[in-house]
Amino acid sequence: MSNSSTRSTGISRRVNSLENKGHHRMNGSRSGKGNISHNDAYLYALRVAYLTYLLQPRARRTQHVPALQPPAQRSSTTVNDLMKDFSLIRDNKSTRFPHGFMSELEKRLTGVLMGKERKPEYNDAAVKRTFAAFLNAFTEQSFKKRMEKDRRVEDLVLIFFSNATKELQKGKAPGDDTWKLMVDRHLALFIRLISLVLKDHDWTRERPELASRLTTLESKLLAHDQDLTTGTSRNGGSGGTSVEVTVPLTYEVKDMPLVQVVARIFGLRNSQVQSDINKHKALWTEKAALSDLKIYQAYLNLNSKWTLKSEDFDLDEGYDAWRKAEIQDLSQMMLAIVQSNPELAKDTSASSLPQFHRQTSASDSTETMYPESFKRTLEHPERSSFVLEQSIDTKGLGSSEQSPDGSAEDNAVFAYIPSEPRVYYRFILAEALSHDLNDANLQNTGATTESSSGKLLSKESTELLNEISVRWRIPLVSRIVLFLDVFHEKFIEQEITLDTLDAAFNFAKEPLPETRKGSDFMATSLFDRKKWSLTDVALNQQILSDLHDALMRDLYATMQQCYEQKPPNIGPIMYVLEHHVCGDPSFTRSSEDLDTFTGALYEGLRQKAHEMYKTLLEQHVPQEQNSWDFFHVIELGKAVTSLAQKIQKRYKKNPEIMGVNPLTALVETMLPLYAEDARDIVSRILQLVQEKDEDVPIEDGFQLYQELVEIRRLHSQSLPNVPFAFHIEDNLAGFVWRWIQTTESTIRDWVDQAIKQDKFHVRTDSTQQIPTEEQRHSVSVIDIFSSFNQSIDRIVQLNWDNDLQYAKFMTALAKVVGVGIARYCDIVEQQFSKEMDRLTPEQEIATNQTKQEKWLQLAKDTWNNKEKIEPFQFFPESFVKLNNIDFAAQQLDKLENEVNVDACAAVIQSHALPVTQRQRKVNNYVFTIKIVEAEDLKACDMNGFSDPYVVLGDEYQKRLAKTRIVYRNLNPRWEETVDITTQGPLNIIATVWDWDVMGDHDCVGRASLKLDPSHFGDFLPREYWLDLDSQGRILLRVSMEGERDDIQFYFGKAFRILKRTERDMTRTITDKLSAYIHHCLSRRTLRGLIQKGLTISTVSNYFNRNRPQQTVQAPSEIEVTNALKPLLAYFDDNFAIMNQTLTSTSMVMVMTRIWKEVLVTIESLLVPPLSDKPSQQRQLNQQELDVVFKWLQYLFDFFLAVDEETGEANGVPLDILRSPKYFDITTLNFFYFESTDGLIRTSERMASATAARQQSQRNRLSAPASLAAPAFGGAAGLVGLPSARRSKSIMLSRNLGTMKKAKEEKWKEAQADPNDDMILRILRMRPEAERYLKDRSRQKERLAAAAAAEMIVRQSLMAGGGRMMGSLPRR
Repeated sequence: MSNSSTRSTGISRRVNSLENKGHHRMNGSRSGKGNISHNDAYLYALRVAYLTYLLQPRARRTQHVPALQPPAQRSSTTVNDLMKDFSLIRDNKSTRFPHGFMSELEKRLTGVLMGKERKPEYNDAAVKRTFAAFLNAFTEQSFKKRMEKDRRVEDLVLIFFSNATKELQKGKAPGDDTWKLMVDRHLALFIRLISLVLKDHDWTRERPELASRLTTLESKLLAHDQDLTTGTSRNGGSGGTSVEVTVPLTYEVKDMPLVQVVARIFGLRNSQVQSDINKHKALWTEKAALSDLKIYQAYLNLNSKWTLKSEDFDLDEGYDAWRKAEIQDLSQMMLAIVQSNPELAKDTSASSLPQFHRQTSASDSTETMYPESFKRTLEHPERSSFVLEQSIDTKGLGSSEQSPDGSAEDNAVFAYIPSEPRVYYRFILAEALSHDLNDANLQNTGATTESSSGKLLSKESTELLNEISVRWRIPLVSRIVLFLDVFHEKFIEQEITLDTLDAAFNFAKEPLPETRKGSDFMATSLFDRKKWSLTDVALNQQILSDLHDALMRDLYATMQQCYEQKPPNIGPIMYVLEHHVCGDPSFTRSSEDLDTFTGALYEGLRQKAHEMYKTLLEQHVPQEQNSWDFFHVIELGKAVTSLAQKIQKRYKKNPEIMGVNPLTALVETMLPLYAEDARDIVSRILQLVQEKDEDVPIEDGFQLYQELVEIRRLHSQSLPNVPFAFHIEDNLAGFVWRWIQTTESTIRDWVDQAIKQDKFHVRTDSTQQIPTEEQRHSVSVIDIFSSFNQSIDRIVQLNWDNDLQYAKFMTALAKVVGVGIARYCDIVEQQFSKEMDRLTPEQEIATNQTKQEKWLQLAKDTWNNKEKIEPFQFFPESFVKLNNIDFAAQQLDKLENEVNVDACAAVIQSHALPVTQRQRKVNNYVFTIKIVEAEDLKACDMNGFSDPYVVLGDEYQKRLAKTRIVYRNLNPRWEETVDITTQGPLNIIATVWDWDVMGDHDCVGRASLKLDPSHFGDFLPREYWLDLDSQGRILLRVSMEGERDDIQFYFGKAFRILKRTERDMTRTITDKLSAYIHHCLSRRTLRGLIQKGLTISTVSNYFNRNRPQQTVQAPSEIEVTNALKPLLAYFDDNFAIMNQTLTSTSMVMVMTRIWKEVLVTIESLLVPPLSDKPSQQRQLNQQELDVVFKWLQYLFDFFLAVDEETGEANGVPLDILRSPKYFDITTLNFFYFESTDGLIRTSERMASATAARQQSQRNRLSAPASLAAPAFGGAAGLVGLPSARRSKSIMLSRNLGTMKKAKEEKWKEAQADPNDDMILRILRMRPEAERYLKDRSRQKERLAAAAAAEMIVRQSLMAGGGRMMGSLPRR
């Protein structure tokens, strides 16, 4: 228990014992109303007010006396006599001037000399002359510095006296003493000026004793002559004198301010009050007041019951402090009465009274000697009835004249003090308060005005109560407690407001003004409860208890309205409770009472919340069920949420009131009710809609979900352990699926409309403006991805609170996005192909020629050795389409990151059933068919070549895919990929066609292949060399992957479609340049460079192909370079056109593809394709080989595009230029001219090393890539052996990151596993190596078959149980 609680308990015991004794003393009575009458209270208040009038300082007036002038006399004969009053003051500080006084005095003296002083007595010429002499001495630096340091009155007065004496005796006869009186006058005028300076700057408050002494000194100086000017200048020059005389009392009520206050409080007329004063004037005298004080002092010394006794305090320390202060105040009050009426001093022995001086000037009234313990609210002390002139010694003021004994104590009668002072004081206080509260023109006391806006007592009532409390000896603590008791009673009776009660407490708690030394008992006892009397403690506790009960009732009633639109403010109630009641150390309360109130308040708020919810339900939900709609549930939820947010904001700073949270009571009541009602209403609405075979709008479902989620969030925050009664996601997921289905059904139309409105131009403001990287794609790709993002954002904005359902939603949307991207790529590629396959002007002319004209033109071109090679004119729209595809890949990668595909896949996987528990179902399988190349095709054109392309179709003659056209080639290489989706086995037919400018296209040959998912259970790629039904064969690389309802699969499929479209478009652009590349890097160009000066027609060369070549001189570097200039110029022209439209990424991609075409062309110059048959291609000689490698180096530098100044590469990145094929070509120089036997031995060593490497890596799931690519056909080509290297699966293409990583691994693998393919290709040009080629082909087939079988066994063992992996996988 705290110290304050312990102290309060001890005080309470003393209070209880006091109440049981039943004492009824003068100062120890309780504050009850008692049996006093209204008239008695009025008479006692009246006599105190009348006494104040008697004791007030007398007013003075100036009166002319026409008597003869007496001989000149001085009021003081010496300087010491003048300063005698100052020497009596013991406090040295009070005799010093304030800081800054000297400068202000100098200004005032200057004003006198300049005639600015308003008072007429300072306008005399003699006065100005005296003041001027003093000012000269005063402004002397040494004297002024000393005065500013010491600030003593004596020094200043003496220096003025000295200078005035010197100035006024000038020109006077030796026996003329009239100037001495003028010295007194001028000195008095100087002292008055000093007093005016002190008063104007409010320094009299700090130096009250100094101001009083200066006034006294001035009076002494004017004792014999009050005329401050010459006698002939006043009163008409009669020569008389003017003196100040005291104005006699009129004894009329109009001159008695406090008496008028009493009349107003008690509702009496002045005439009636005047009658009562006249009736009791003989008894209500100053002598009677002095007698009361002496009697009270005597009883105080006797420890009588008529005063407070030691038993009335809890501690003797408190009683001793009160008694000491009481004795001091009594002496001051008696002295003040004697001073106001000196005649009373005759009835008191000289030893009984302290030294005092009579008031001689009305100006002295500014310094009242009211005891400081009673100056709490009094701001106008001039109305006080107690005035002292100096510090006094009250030891001699005793009670020797009256020392009543014990018998006289019981019959004591006071003239001014009632028998029950506390009761009478409380009664008068209540009457004054009632009067002031009803007074519309109330003037608050100064303290009240500063501390509170409440309406308390007026200044006049406060002055009256101060006089009564002082005269009746009521301590300040008792006055404050009684003050609060009256206000508390008025509040309980609802006569005052809570603001007024708060103002009363603030008024009572304000600190006291600074008190004099030795008079600090009341200041300390006000805040030290141990020094309070037991009666005050008991009354204060009762006040606090009553107020607590009343305020708690008000608080409960106010809190019942907290959910209303404009509830009453509980702040004032809580403030008074916390700061004035509960915060008081005298207040005690039990925790049980607080718990009881808290429980009652909480239950009351729950009931009010329930009523409020019923009101909202009636407002927003109709009674008729057929009229129910989601809108009603949404509006009801918004109303509940709005109310909860309003309550939360309303009580944000103070969420709990007396242990009860209004928001908690609200949500604990409303939210469960709303959850149940929302569940029932939504279920009923869906049931009714289903019966009517209708659908609720999707947006209504979304709005309902968002509102319900918000309410559920509030529910979880407020009731974390209570489940929400409505399973929102399970009931409203159908709306999301409907929205996704709607999006899927419209996605193709979105794409079609976006493409239809797009002109595929760069997005610049003008045609002359160079587009930036961001402006090089058109609006269609922006529009479709804006649609994709809006579709996904619509689901994201729902904040769906079910991870599994959300992941499934994203999976379905990923499928929709894939459909849209596939549609966009298909249409854009078709338009791109149409633009790229358009006829040139020469071709259009050729279509109109007859067959004979064509033969003649061909013969003419052949005779002139003219190749029909013209640069292709690209459309900017075609490049914009390629930019769009590249931009789409970037946006899809960004979308993949935003959706967080991996996290969605992980969520679905974590909720998936084990493999053994999954139901078997029909799956779709995606076959990826890569049309690689063909060889030894039939020539269908007159020039001995064909323009082949491949068409894939199914057994029902449905076209599945079509490759590009490779012009003038019987060994074409397409490297194009197509995806075919099937649920079972499918027969495909590959038809090779020859493209013709006019007429029907010729069929080169056909081949078929059966795609059976059961043959691809290991999901490894297989290669098939298919023999055509006419001549030659075609290579297909086939892999299978199960189509899955997986978000990673859908994104991977979309990425692969984009990259495949981008690759095909890039290859189409390259094909337009490849004809000229082949022309410039052909054997014909090489022969022409080597055999310079030798001219043989093209026809002759054709028929004499095997004739030995003539030995010629090797070409120079300039000649080799000049041979490439047409090609480099061709590249520059085309790259310049591309650079105007293509983005930097697309530009690098196109250049990379062209570089690959250059490498393939150079490779075809050096060696024939890989096969098990000998080739008719002739091996180059050393000069030709050197020229080819010089070309390679020149082209390498051209594509690298190194800046000569900065050394920075601006072309194709170096790592792309140095591709595996580039290294294969550079290694040819080491084996090209080696003997056939040496090549065979080298090939055998590489084959042995490959076999050893395969043996050491048997723990791997896939065999080396070099052994897994049967390139010679035969049995391996027929059965389609699996490739050991995993193909590019869809899962490895799900974003740009995985695609880049797969490409890097492919390059590393190609560089890490060298093979003998280049040696075998060289051996094809050696007829003597035919047998070795066949043997090596069979060896590779055996190794590939063994590796495939081993892999199948290994996978079966890893799967467990020896089960083969050829069966279809389960999902």
